[in-house]
Amino acid sequence: MVGCGGEGGPGDPAPGAGAVWRPEDVTASWLTAVLGDAGMLAGASVRDFTVSPVGAGQMGDSFRFRLELDPARDSGPHSVVGKFTAADEQSRTTGVSMRTAEVEVRFYQQIAPTLGARMAACFFADVDPATARFALLLEDLAPRVPGDQIAGCGVDEAAAALEELAKVHAGRWADPRLARLEWLNRRDEASRSVLAQVLPLLYDGFVDRYGSRLGEPVPRVGDRFFPRVGDYLHDRPGPRTVQHADYRADNLLFGAPGSPVAIVDWQTVTAGPASADVSYFLGGSVGTEQRRRHEEDLLRHYFAALCAAGVSGYRFEELRREYRRHAYAGLVMTVGAAMMVARTDRGDDMFLAMAHRHASHIEDLQSEALLAD
Repeated sequence: MVGCGGEGGPGDPAPGAGAVWRPEDVTASWLTAVLGDAGMLAGASVRDFTVSPVGAGQMGDSFRFRLELDPARDSGPHSVVGKFTAADEQSRTTGVSMRTAEVEVRFYQQIAPTLGARMAACFFADVDPATARFALLLEDLAPRVPGDQIAGCGVDEAAAALEELAKVHAGRWADPRLARLEWLNRRDEASRSVLAQVLPLLYDGFVDRYGSRLGEPVPRVGDRFFPRVGDYLHDRPGPRTVQHADYRADNLLFGAPGSPVAIVDWQTVTAGPASADVSYFLGGSVGTEQRRRHEEDLLRHYFAALCAAGVSGYRFEELRREYRRHAYAGLVMTVGAAMMVARTDRGDDMFLAMAHRHASHIEDLQSEALLAD
C-alpha cells in the first residue's frame, strides 16, 4: 500500500496488476487494508460499501464511499472520499501535460503533513505520472459543503477562507527546502517561455468561443494583456511559499460559522508567491461590488492572520503592491483552464463569471501599471 507520509516521501509507485485507478477497481478488502494501515478501523473490517459521485471537479472524478463495518460500531469512518483518474479523455490528456495528478499525490505524500491548515486527512495516495492515472482516498469532510464559484463567497466566508490560506502560506514561508522538490518547482524559464507563446492562442480561442457573452471589461483587459503575458510570467515578485494556485470557492468546504474552512483540490500547488493566491481568491471568488466594498479590510485580515501564524519581516505595503500585480493570475488561470478541460454548461457559466470578475479586479487595481516592474 502507498500511504501519505512526510516530506521526502516515496518515489513513483509501480502501478502493478492490482492497482486502483477508478472507483470500479475498489473492493471491500482493499478498503479494509488501506484504512487498517492508516489505523482507522481498530480491528474492524469493511464488509460492504456503496458509491456515489460527489463534487464538480474537472481534472479528476470524486466519489463518496459509504462503509458498512464488521462489527458495526458507532465510531470510526462511516464514509470516505475517493478521487480518481478522470473518465473524460480531454481531462486525462491535460492531466499528463500539466502533471496535475502527480502534483496532487505528491502534495499529500510530502507537503500536507507539514502544514497546519484544515484539509482532508489522506489514507492512500498512488500515481503513475506517465499516464496520469491516480487514486486518493481521503477523509470525508461532510457535513461541510463546497462553496459556489458562480455565486461567490460572502464577506464572512471570505474572511474565514483567508485565515486558512494564511496558515498554508505561513507553514512553509520562505522555506529553502521547497526548492528540492522538483514537482513543486515546475515553472522554470523554459516552461514560462512556452506558456507565454501558448496563452495568447488560448485567449483567442476563449474569445471565439464565448463571443458576445464575454462583455466588458474582459476584451478590453485581455486584448492588452495577453500579447505581453510574458512580462507577467517571467517576473513573479513576493516571498516564495506553498502556493495553492487555484484557491477559489469551488475548492473550499464550509461548515458551521466559526469552524475552519477546509481546503481541497491541490493539483495546481506550486512554490510561488503567497500574494498571488490572495489576489486570485478575492478577485474571482467574491462578487465584484462586494469585493470593492470590503477588499481593503479583507486584505488586512489576511495579513493579520499571516503575522499571527508566525510570519515576520513582511510589510503590508509589500503585500498590497504584489497583490495588485498578481491580479492577472485569475485571468491567466480562467483562460487556460477553460480551453484545456472538458467543456460543460456549468463550466461555461463559471469561467465567464470568473473572467468578468478578474478583469474588473485588474482595472480597479490599475495592475497594468505594474507589469513592467
